[in-house]
Amino acid sequence: MSTAPSRPQAVHPALYPCTITHVRTAPTRYTLRHRTYLWLIDPDRPPDLPRALRPLARFDPRDHFTGEHPTVRAGLDAFLASHGEPPADGPVAMLTHARVLGHVFNPLTLYWCQDPHGGPGRVVAEVHNTYGGRHCYLLHPDATGSARTAKEFYVSPFFPVDGAYRMRLPPPGDRLALTVHLDRDGGHPFTATVQGVRREATAAQLLRLALRHPWSTAAVSAAIRLHGIRLYLRGVPVQPRPDHRTGENTR
Repeated sequence: MSTAPSRPQAVHPALYPCTITHVRTAPTRYTLRHRTYLWLIDPDRPPDLPRALRPLARFDPRDHFTGEHPTVRAGLDAFLASHGEPPADGPVAMLTHARVLGHVFNPLTLYWCQDPHGGPGRVVAEVHNTYGGRHCYLLHPDATGSARTAKEFYVSPFFPVDGAYRMRLPPPGDRLALTVHLDRDGGHPFTATVQGVRREATAAQLLRLALRHPWSTAAVSAAIRLHGIRLYLRGVPVQPRPDHRTGENTR
C-alpha cells in the first residue's frame, strides 16, 4: 500500500537551551564547551514579544546573507537563486541566535527548507567567523539529515581552507542534536556538536534564559576568542587568512 507524502509542519517559535562543544584532536587535543540558548523560528513569522522583552530577541535581516535584503526570507531566496535553486516554497525553520541588547554573533545559522511534497528538503548552513566574514553552504541531506560539502571558508585561524565538512543536521524536534565533523587528509581533527532540549518560546522562558545567560551572543564571541588565545599560547600555528567577501554568490 502506498503512503501519501507527509505534509510540511508549521514552524512554531521555540527556545533551545543547549550545550555547544568543540573538540580538536590535531595538532593538539583541546575541548571548548559552553552553554547558551538558540531560537527556532519561521523567518516569515518571527515571535511577537512584549515590548519590554524585544531588546532580548531581535531578528534583523542585516545580520544574515548579504545583509542587503528587506527580510531574512528574501535573503534566503536570493541565495538559493544564486545557486540555480528555486525559492523555498514550503515552511522554513531557522535556528539562530537572536540579536541581544544590540549585539549578535552567529557562528552557525541553519535553515531547513521543507519540501511541500514531503520529500527530502534542502538545508542552508550560514557560517560567520570572528573576522566579520559570512559564507553559506547549500546542502541536500539524506533521510537521516546527513550531508557532506567541501570546506570553502576560513573559520578557525588554526585550520586552512581545505578538507570537507561531514554534517548531521536533523530538523529540531523535542531535542536538538547537531554534529559537524571536519575531515582532512589523515583524519577528522575537529568535531562540533550542539545538544539541547526544546522549550516553549514564552516571555517567562526567554526571561529565565536571558538571566541565566546574559549577553549570550557576546559571551559566545568572547569564548571563541579566549580559547583561540589559549591555543596560540600553546604554540598551535596560525594559518594565513585568505580574502573572502560577504556575498550570496560566493561558494
